[in-house]
Amino acid sequence: MKNFFEELRWRGMIHDITPGAEEELKKGPTSAYVGIDPTGDSLHIGHLVSIMILKHFQACGNKPYALVGGATGMIGDPSMKSAERNLLDEKTLEHNVSCIKQQLGRFLDFSSDAANKAELVNNYDWMKDYTFINFTRDIGKLITVNYMMGKDSVKKRLSRDSSEGMSFTEFTYQLLQGYDFLYLYEHKGVTLQLGGADQWGNITTGTELIRRVLGKEAYALTCPLITKSDGGKFGKTEKGTIWLDPERTSPYQFYQFWLNVSDEDAEKYIKIFTMLDRETIEKAIADHKTCPEMRGLQKLLAKEVTTMVHGEKEYENAVKASAMLFGKATADDLRSLDEKTFLAVFDGVPTFDVPKSGLPVGVLDFLAVQTTVFPSKGEARKMIQGNGFSINKEKVTDINYEVSEKDIIDGKYILVQKGKKDYYIINIK
Repeated sequence: MKNFFEELRWRGMIHDITPGAEEELKKGPTSAYVGIDPTGDSLHIGHLVSIMILKHFQACGNKPYALVGGATGMIGDPSMKSAERNLLDEKTLEHNVSCIKQQLGRFLDFSSDAANKAELVNNYDWMKDYTFINFTRDIGKLITVNYMMGKDSVKKRLSRDSSEGMSFTEFTYQLLQGYDFLYLYEHKGVTLQLGGADQWGNITTGTELIRRVLGKEAYALTCPLITKSDGGKFGKTEKGTIWLDPERTSPYQFYQFWLNVSDEDAEKYIKIFTMLDRETIEKAIADHKTCPEMRGLQKLLAKEVTTMVHGEKEYENAVKASAMLFGKATADDLRSLDEKTFLAVFDGVPTFDVPKSGLPVGVLDFLAVQTTVFPSKGEARKMIQGNGFSINKEKVTDINYEVSEKDIIDGKYILVQKGKKDYYIINIK
């Protein structure tokens, strides 16, 4: 069985550890948890770091708990936030929690008979009947305001030049998260909390509560916040956040995100976001350095993460879709794409609308009269005769070719290509 801390250390996944944590794990299998704030109905790749740590924790023989914050999600964590978030209602949170449960099942073993199978818990279950009076009497008296004010998440918010300040609601967040740790320690035997570096203050409030209430030691481990080599925010693109939900970010777009990371980032990310062993990763990095133009490291990274999140079939479809623009894709490959992937692949290309009643039509009229793919029939004729024109990835060399309903994809599109890189989508209305 691999050593959990050694595994994380060579992968660059440790930021801080409380004293005694490593010694605690040497005594034998233990339990740890990661908290996930259900502010949306999908996880995004920013969540993947702590989830991967929990995955390694289970692979090393320990028992992982995933805590979905149905209660704390109603408050909002102030860490790394410049303004207070909108509070979510109970129905929305219930929906979000349900969706997140499904996604976590792709990473952790929740269903086997293993002694260390993962468990999912929701802090709403133990907070819903805890009255404000009882909570402030039992827990609030144990942690001083001075202690809470010393946390970075609080100090940074209060030091900003903002008229909004910080509400009492957000200020109490660390007490609520700290109580989660205390509850899981008492009822589940959880002795270690894992999370991002921004969570250090909240996590150590939990270890302090356990010390003051039970007189026992609990431990914390945080991972670095992931950055991009160019200074941009990890997990963000021009079109927004990269989600794990295929309805929000298609498997093709997800695959492309990893495929397009820089060499420097690929070396870092392949250690953090895959379960590949050290020997395999070091060989892949060395091979990449001898021939970086092949982007072998990015391809391996994209394969591993896409397969883990979306499955082998969606990975293969993403590779096939990627070949549409830059490889030797066939008409059958094109027709095998679902509509969402087709639109994602050709996002941003010029489009024209043509009524279905306008078909069949000669290809020259189609390209230069019904649309302006070509400025004139003469230019269209020249490109077709020069073997430089395709419809739906099939060469058209006959200037008398008739475009008809048989050329329509998904009942509404025709893809035309002139030269090597110029694509156009014709919407058939």
